[in-house]
Amino acid sequence: MTILVGCRADESGIAALSLAALLARSADTDLVVCSIVADAWPVDPTNLDAEFLAYLERVAQQHLDQARARLPEDIRATYVARHAGSIPKGLMEAAAEHDADMIVVGSSSSAAHGRLSLGATAERIAHSAELPVAMAPRGFRAGPGATVRRVTVAYGGSTGGGELVRAAARVAARVGASLRLAAFAVRPTTLFADTLVGGKDDLVVEQWAKRATDAIQAELDEVRQLPDVPYRIDTVLGRGYSWPEAIDDAGWAEGDVLVIGSSRGGPVARVFLGSRSSKILRNAPVPVVVVPGVAAEALAADD
Repeated sequence: MTILVGCRADESGIAALSLAALLARSADTDLVVCSIVADAWPVDPTNLDAEFLAYLERVAQQHLDQARARLPEDIRATYVARHAGSIPKGLMEAAAEHDADMIVVGSSSSAAHGRLSLGATAERIAHSAELPVAMAPRGFRAGPGATVRRVTVAYGGSTGGGELVRAAARVAARVGASLRLAAFAVRPTTLFADTLVGGKDDLVVEQWAKRATDAIQAELDEVRQLPDVPYRIDTVLGRGYSWPEAIDDAGWAEGDVLVIGSSRGGPVARVFLGSRSSKILRNAPVPVVVVPGVAAEALAADD
């Protein structure tokens, strides 16, 4: 397994590097730190374009040197710089070249501290990649020697959800983490008055919550039949009158990673964030890994 992270000197890049180190240490795998020199136009070697390109190459090497100084000594890392027409294109080409199993990106500076918001680079990668994409919340820092302690799967009961659960279970067992399945019941604020007196709309929400809980238990029965099972398996139902409330209600701790699947309405092989996944991603207080359907199927079937 190989993890690739884009190298940037700003806050987003530092958070992504910290998450990449956490994931690499947890999986005992190699890390590729990649700095992209964006070729915005054809370079004419007879004019100042060549000098500007040389400047960009020096900056890219400086960023790699800074990343090398920040990474803990226990992380096995390769540092590469490559030319590309754009940063997203360059990172995806580098991932293919190094046979990476995951790309790590950071959050936009517009996000609240500890939350996620995709900037232009992360947005394009998140909707174009054919492999899992891990995203670091703004300001994310992993402590010395930190590893993933718990993998939480956002489960919605959609087609393909079983593969995502089994894939996450295999990965959790491999890195020595526990597994948790989470469903989120978001009650519209218009139901508030009804819920005070146990109205029929509240009953609908409760029935949905029971079906979700039953479906999760069925998935866990299959997980327990896997060759390698996480040492601990839990479930949680987060409730609230908004997505932030429901997600926070699930409870989170240091060492948590949240896994969400791609929407089946998008391209078959690629990451595609539907409405529900986007809401979970924007409100998650921990790193998020988005897994395309084909990647989940491959991981679930991995022997």
